Amino acid sequence: MRRSIVHEGAKNLSYEIREIVIVARQIRELGQQITWENIGDPIEKGEEIAPWIREILHELLDEQASYGYCDTAGVPEVREFLAQTVNRRGGSVRIAPDDIIFFNGIGDAVAKVYGFLKREARVLGPSPAYSTHSSAEAAHSGYGHVTYQLDPYNGWLPDLYDLRNKVKYNDSIAGILLLSPDNPTGAVYPRGILEEMVKIAKDNGLFIISDEIYTHIVYEGYPHLHMSQWIDNVPGLSMRGISKEYPWPGARCGWIEVYNKDKDDNFATYVNSLLAAKRLEVCSTTLPQMSIPRVLGDARYPDHLRRRAAMFNKRADEAMAAFRGCDSVVVNKPGGAFYLTVMFKDGMLNNRQSLPIENPTVRARIEELVKNVTPDKRFVYYLMGAFGIVVVPLTGFQCDHAGFRMTLLETNDEKRAWILKTLRNAIDAYVSS
Repeated sequence: MRRSIVHEGAKNLSYEIREIVIVARQIRELGQQITWENIGDPIEKGEEIAPWIREILHELLDEQASYGYCDTAGVPEVREFLAQTVNRRGGSVRIAPDDIIFFNGIGDAVAKVYGFLKREARVLGPSPAYSTHSSAEAAHSGYGHVTYQLDPYNGWLPDLYDLRNKVKYNDSIAGILLLSPDNPTGAVYPRGILEEMVKIAKDNGLFIISDEIYTHIVYEGYPHLHMSQWIDNVPGLSMRGISKEYPWPGARCGWIEVYNKDKDDNFATYVNSLLAAKRLEVCSTTLPQMSIPRVLGDARYPDHLRRRAAMFNKRADEAMAAFRGCDSVVVNKPGGAFYLTVMFKDGMLNNRQSLPIENPTVRARIEELVKNVTPDKRFVYYLMGAFGIVVVPLTGFQCDHAGFRMTLLETNDEKRAWILKTLRNAIDAYVSS
């Protein structure tokens, strides 16, 4: 072509969570049975939506309004319900329905939030990083994602010293991203950490993005905190959705809650650009939005959330028991969400290790794939070839630590026990090979 049509940030669009599926399908075609532990889809792993939630969705199918367009920012009654819900939490910040904008899933919101930032304005995010955020932020700027460290030896909590220095010495940083509960680590940030992050933002004139898609999957003993309860007077965007809570990932229904828009004219103009961009698409999907007041407002919903959090907490305990005494890795129990990060200690991996693979065709393909890959991806590929378990290499999350992320979603107790036992045995065998 006479002109290049490729965006400067195209090289940064990487999503290891799904990219590894391409390799796994090749291995499956060669005869290896595959167990998917790479993606956070509860439905794929056998969880069923509660019957009472399904009944609500069935009822909505009979309502004519569920088939039409809605307001650009979202169904007015739904935004009113959500604003009232936020304000009842008792935080220092109140919001109005106009402070809520709906998107076709958090992925759509992420694309808009980063895509309409000035190119020179950077958002500092955690490492390990969730790929949707890190790729979108890097793509908007045309440069690699900028990160602060999460400390594996402190429960994967933010390294505030590193965070402060990154902000201090990089004046292109305009915002800070956090995820709590975190993906991929499951870490839940205590109030003190959040307040320190707010102070850093306040002292340096930054805004905060808080991905709260897992905010209602928090285990007993960990704080249940929403942005409205800790943001103070700093401009902020909270990202929420129903994909992990109902769970209904296929609904592609998420929203942002805007905090303190009136505190900064530049931030207000930026938020208005997000709404203008959404206006070009007309609106987001209507029916999933309409379900929100009926489901979240139902008297059965709090127990639904408690039951699911307890279920994942129990599975996290099972995982911790499986890896107990495994001296080659660091495993922190998550405080929320449904992921577990296993990190190899320094010096445990090299480019000579392997696992025995019975199928010669699969073995040949894996040996081809492991050339010139990171040490943890090498382990992930051999794990896939030997046992068919698909996990995501930790280096795929913009991270210098070697390891992998798995889910806690498997509903079959026997299969879940097999997965954990196999992973533990595979680590021991691989490290000693």
